[in-house]
Amino acid sequence: MLAEFLGTFVLIVLGVGSVALTVAGLPGSGRQADPFGAADWIIICWGWGLGVVFGVYVAGGVSGAHLNPAVTLAFAVRRALAWRKVGPYWLAQVMGAFVAAALVYASYRWAIDFFNEKEGLARDESLPTFSIFATFPAEYFGDSWWGPLLDQIVGTGILLLLICAVTDSRNLAPLANLAPYITGLIVVAIGMTFGTNAGYAINPARDFGPRLFAYFEGWGDIALPGTFDWYSGYWWIPIVGPLIGGVIGMLVYDLMISPLVKARSGPEQEGRVPDKPTAEG
Repeated sequence: MLAEFLGTFVLIVLGVGSVALTVAGLPGSGRQADPFGAADWIIICWGWGLGVVFGVYVAGGVSGAHLNPAVTLAFAVRRALAWRKVGPYWLAQVMGAFVAAALVYASYRWAIDFFNEKEGLARDESLPTFSIFATFPAEYFGDSWWGPLLDQIVGTGILLLLICAVTDSRNLAPLANLAPYITGLIVVAIGMTFGTNAGYAINPARDFGPRLFAYFEGWGDIALPGTFDWYSGYWWIPIVGPLIGGVIGMLVYDLMISPLVKARSGPEQEGRVPDKPTAEG
């Protein structure tokens, strides 16, 4: 639990920190005159990707560095993790995300307040500064819940499919010291391809921990229940979608790829390689 707490903390403090940098830090510091644009999105994608890399390095040797309840659930369904560990892992991950969000806020609260004052927004009206902490659906979805839910299922399904491939030593898995970098690149790739639909939470702890913190710090209904001009009651989608998508992604790999690489490994090689790879991501 301590490893999952600290690994998730590292992931969130770097990921949320990269959003705070682009939304409030750069404009408020005078270092960026242009409004939020594509270059800022690239910073965010790499911030989250590198957060995964270093979070995995922190926790990987102890807990497998799930850092994500969707990964934990998928590996429990896979019977690569005892079910009795699911609840403690989830709790540690959410707590790590909450504390990380608090630290980012402590560092950026002046920039956040300056941004809101400049825009003439009360905190509970400021979607841009709320987006530092948690996700929301694109305006083109309107008040539909299906589009964002599908987005989260697809994004997390891709994440687990690729994590299963990266950690399968019978396939073309990288050496252990490179696996964290490859896992981080998976998150970068998802952010650059599916990120703008709903903020690519793809991790219930990543969204709910900081969302809970934002609620306590005054973002009100925007945080919980997750209501703004074009959407309402959104809070559950970045939780349920990733949990569903993670299991689907894992099952796709285990049904379509894992039996083949296991059969090709042969009896001798299979005896030297664990059937259940360690989770990372």
